Amino acid sequence: MGEMSGFQLGVVGALFLSVASSVSIVIVNKALMSNLGFPFATTLTSWHLMVTYCTLHVALRFNCFENKPIDIKTVMLFGILNGVSIGFLNLSLGFNSIGFYQMTKLAIIPFTVLLETIFLKKQFSQKIKLSLLILLFGVGVASITDLQLNLVGTVLSLLAIITTCVGQILTNTIQKRLNVSSTQLLYQSAPFQAAVLFVSGPLVDQCLTKQNVFAYKYSPLVLAFIILSCLIAVSVNFSTFLVIGKTSPVTYQVLGHLKTCLVLGFGYTLLHDPFTARNIGGILIAIVGMGLYSYFCTCETKKKQGGDLPSSLTQQKERDTTPLLDNQSQDANKVSKDLV
Repeated sequence: MGEMSGFQLGVVGALFLSVASSVSIVIVNKALMSNLGFPFATTLTSWHLMVTYCTLHVALRFNCFENKPIDIKTVMLFGILNGVSIGFLNLSLGFNSIGFYQMTKLAIIPFTVLLETIFLKKQFSQKIKLSLLILLFGVGVASITDLQLNLVGTVLSLLAIITTCVGQILTNTIQKRLNVSSTQLLYQSAPFQAAVLFVSGPLVDQCLTKQNVFAYKYSPLVLAFIILSCLIAVSVNFSTFLVIGKTSPVTYQVLGHLKTCLVLGFGYTLLHDPFTARNIGGILIAIVGMGLYSYFCTCETKKKQGGDLPSSLTQQKERDTTPLLDNQSQDANKVSKDLV
């Protein structure tokens, strides 16, 4: 019971760290790009990953965690896939309207459920699916404003959905099957993610903004915000892998929509963004969906624990559903880490 409560505390801490760091970096990046005129999002992400890797390398030198070598092909493909997914998401935002980009992000949850059902043989109850549907409807009402379609943007969005879903499923699967922590996986894969974005980032940004990141005039204030953004990104990247490792890709996406609602709220209170009754209603519906998701997952977890045979072998099976604020005990692979 002590291990169980300790693990649940760790899950809550990971969720809180993910939300706090993600909302903080959105606010900092919005100020950097909107107010200070630094529009190079993909290149900035490559810097985030490089700073994250350097930070973890220093932590390794101080024995804060133990490095566990992973097959180089696995790490390389995993890192490249995650780097490519970030590039596709940024391109999707550049070639689509804000409304269609939000639809792209919403589509990640049902596509993840579909992939896990087909390839990992996981089963999601009707109640879980209903709560996810309510959540997606609420976020859609709160954030989607227009849906302008174009062929290039649609293809980029599909590629972004596929690569993001596969990357997040692999994050969870690799940690469990190879018994590595999120910190170890992030440390091994961050250089490959950073390399992909460092090479492609300036090209992607120039395609989207018609500006050259190397020709940009960096003021002291812009540099200060870039450094702050990179420091917060260390926490974001760490907590992303941590949450996915401790819970599931679907739960991480649910958490992502909670962040969307919080960003909308902070944008209204701190940045005085336009806010309507539709935004408020959508956020409330989304919160109801998140609450139902957590409640149904918790109930199903208790039901499974009560009906399971008293055999240690049954405890080795992966859980099919993961509550947002409550979790079951898992295999010996305890994890720790996140992404932007």
